[in-house]
Amino acid sequence: MEFDLSMVATKKRLREFAEEIEKISDRIGFKVSARGWAYQLEQEGLITKAEFDKVESLINRCRKLGILPIDFTAEEEGRRFSGVIIPTEEAPLEELREWIEYIIDCEGWYKPNWWEGEEYYIQMVVEKIDLKTLFEPICKKYHIPIATSKGWSSMLQRAIYSRRFKEAEGKGLQPVLLYCGDHDPDGLRISDFLRKNLDDLKDIVWEDGLSGYNPSNLEIVRFGLDYDFIEKHNLTWINNLITGSKRDLSSPSHKNHNMPYVQEYIKKFGIRKCEANAIVPMPEIARELVENAITEYLGDNALERFEKTRKENKEGIIKTMKEIGVYKKLKESLDLIDKNE
Repeated sequence: MEFDLSMVATKKRLREFAEEIEKISDRIGFKVSARGWAYQLEQEGLITKAEFDKVESLINRCRKLGILPIDFTAEEEGRRFSGVIIPTEEAPLEELREWIEYIIDCEGWYKPNWWEGEEYYIQMVVEKIDLKTLFEPICKKYHIPIATSKGWSSMLQRAIYSRRFKEAEGKGLQPVLLYCGDHDPDGLRISDFLRKNLDDLKDIVWEDGLSGYNPSNLEIVRFGLDYDFIEKHNLTWINNLITGSKRDLSSPSHKNHNMPYVQEYIKKFGIRKCEANAIVPMPEIARELVENAITEYLGDNALERFEKTRKENKEGIIKTMKEIGVYKKLKESLDLIDKNE
């Protein structure tokens, strides 16, 4: 159906709207943010880019009124509660059985050092929650940490992933940071200045006494939204340079308007930007993009190497459990539980 967003959003029309996007949601198979839905519907030919804000508003109204589930959209990171305790529903013997079965199958839970014998250690930072949702399955296959970094990111977040880079470098690995973000003046500037942001933290000290990380040997790669990719895949250009703070970089009144990075961007690309969410409606292309960025360093046979590591790890644990008699004792424990149930 065509969405005429100029019409009054009655409950009937909100339900029609919700039914359509739920169908699309079932088809794409993962959650996106309200902003991500605007790109998805534009790609479907249902709205124009001038209606993005209206789509976000409609989705949030549907959630408030119970027309869409409140958790229909992807949850923003950093807003989840910690410390939530869910009581165990199983009886003690049932719970004990599960834990023993977990131990018997512990080879599937034990985490080997996937990077032992590798040349590179990779981490990934993306600008939007939709990108993390989209890229996470690929990163999981390659055992690559991925995080959302809004704007310049928090100091602690940078310190945490810098620490992992320092540990990897200490083991002889070449650290690589892959970054994917918006194509706008600040988005390009963020990627250009990531090294400086990390260098600012090289003198920090952790509570356990570990010192900071010098990123001079860190390889930083911005992948994804460049001009050629945007044009090739006909991604949406937004005809303004309004930032997250709602201020317009293209306006002479903006304090950064006359800075070289802004003027160079306007001269090269015009007064327009492309948000990273624009690739959400094309998940196959987006996932191919991120996988290519990863295999550029790990090679095309990385998954085979990781599978070999997993298999060797599994066989080693099972062999050890049998040699010391643990495997037999655990099986006997399960028999005892069966007799007492």
